[in-house]
Amino acid sequence: MPSDPQAVLLDLDGTLVDTEGAWWRAVAGVAATLGRRLGADDVPHVRGRTAADAAAHLLPSAAEAGAVSEDVGGAVGALAERLVDAFAERLGRDGVPVMPGALELLSDLAAASIPTALVSASPRRVVELVLPCLRHSFHVVVADGEAARGKPYPDPYLEAARRLGADPRRCVAVEDSPAGVAAATAAGCRVLVAGPAGPPSLARIRGAS
Repeated sequence: MPSDPQAVLLDLDGTLVDTEGAWWRAVAGVAATLGRRLGADDVPHVRGRTAADAAAHLLPSAAEAGAVSEDVGGAVGALAERLVDAFAERLGRDGVPVMPGALELLSDLAAASIPTALVSASPRRVVELVLPCLRHSFHVVVADGEAARGKPYPDPYLEAARRLGADPRRCVAVEDSPAGVAAATAAGCRVLVAGPAGPPSLARIRGAS
């Protein structure tokens, strides 16, 4: 009989809520103001990445447009704030679609008393905007900037496991992006990939543990 994992660590955007498109459109909109049109080659630098990562990717175009200061660190921070503002504005205007099966999974995890952590590449203010839609009390929330490095590094998942008092090797992580999968895998978690149909069921999570 499959046993329960010590904890389930869940990504947010694209895993529990269908916000990847809104994030892409927010980044593309800001990029357009800098004279840049995003395409397929930009996807790995935007999808599942932090605002700072996306801003650093856009920075050469921003610098050419004279839109940032000579201070590279400050420029990345300022551009990241613009991206987060644009993302939050879209979510506030258009709403936050929940992925199919996400609420059921969270309800099942709560009923089974399995600890959960939310591990997101979004900043805390975006996470707090989205959390009410999920109607779930996560034991731990790790947002962008709350670990030494963001995804695809393992730090956010290691931090979530540390706060839970769990062994990452006995946790199941649920992710949808290559950056997130890389982060959870590097942390030692068993990883399940969410798709357009939503996150895996509790039965599948138990089977992976």
